[in-house]
Amino acid sequence: QVQLVESGGGLVQAGGSLRLSCAASGRTFSNYAMGWFHQAPGKERDFVAAISWGGSNTAYADSVKGRFTISRDNAKNTVSLQMNSLQPEDTAIYYCAARFRVMTMTGGDYWGQGTQVTVSS
Repeated sequence: QVQLVESGGGLVQAGGSLRLSCAASGRTFSNYAMGWFHQAPGKERDFVAAISWGGSNTAYADSVKGRFTISRDNAKNTVSLQMNSLQPEDTAIYYCAARFRVMTMTGGDYWGQGTQVTVSS
């Protein structure tokens, strides 16, 4: 079992920045690829970013490329999402996900509870 807890969400103005973090426990964190997904009201849960279990490979949704950066610290069992140049369309609940070894853009084996990000115009 892997437990994931997100934090760092909040309310920011357009153009601002937030850094989300996800703390993992339960199994060996370094063996899991990690990802961030978000879900806006009335919308499906969409892929945002992912990072391989070793941290050498990353992937991003087209809508966030150049603005968001995913990173991980296996020694601390954490994964982060640095979000810059935030826009109102980024408003959503952001979820941390884990999948054993294989990086995924479609889902995960384990999910966090989500953290709300709200971007005002």
